[in-house]
Amino acid sequence: MAPAWLLAPAAAVFTAFWLLPIARLTAVGAGGPDGIAAYAAVVTNPAYFRSLVSTLLLSAGVTFATLIISGVAGLFLSRNRFPGRGLLSAMLTFPLAFPGVVVGFMVILLAGRQGLIGAITQWAFDENLVFAYSMAGLFLGYLYFSIPRVILTVMAAAEKLDPKLEEAARSLGASPWRVIVDVLVPGLKPALISAGAICFATSMGAFGTAFTLATRINVLPITIYTEFTNYANFATAASLSIVLGVLTWLVLNLARTFAGSTVAAAA
Repeated sequence: MAPAWLLAPAAAVFTAFWLLPIARLTAVGAGGPDGIAAYAAVVTNPAYFRSLVSTLLLSAGVTFATLIISGVAGLFLSRNRFPGRGLLSAMLTFPLAFPGVVVGFMVILLAGRQGLIGAITQWAFDENLVFAYSMAGLFLGYLYFSIPRVILTVMAAAEKLDPKLEEAARSLGASPWRVIVDVLVPGLKPALISAGAICFATSMGAFGTAFTLATRINVLPITIYTEFTNYANFATAASLSIVLGVLTWLVLNLARTFAGSTVAAAA
């Protein structure tokens, strides 16, 4: 057994860069005029509660759509070999190189006031369709940077599935749909749960894209930023930050339980 003193460097880093900041943030959240009741403001204050609900619904919607798209695409890429497959896989993961602000800017170029979609709808229907600055635009941006994270996990998991299980199911008369439901989905379940949890956690805390598109968007990270910068309401910003972190942590732990401890820590 390694001597206990070997853990000292790790313990020091953990204390300095995680434990102390979290403790300080928690103390600030409870140090305002409302005291510890500030932590209940996210459900007692209608504006904060709407922000929380919007964040949860947006994150859940992005996660569901990402799992569907990435599941189909990842399974297809893992089971088929064709010219350009490597290039296609690389392009699908290319958004990982972009920060959130760049993703938001790309959404504006696509669906903003001078965007491509607006130009097409103006030409076709004499109406400029603009949705970049709404929840639909934020959904599109989150979907854009979520798909690469999930598709890599799905492809790695699909490579490990035994094709003989599918062949056995087909030989017993199972339809393609039954093969998907009874063989592929259970086999990919741990990967889907773990990737979905990280996708959800990333969407809950994403800021750069929301900040770029935040004309008519009300999500919790933007609410925290507004309370901190516009109103210098440090206690509320801190308490909302802790609530956001706790909710995300709970989702990750639930996923870890269902997936058999396959969920990695979300960055």
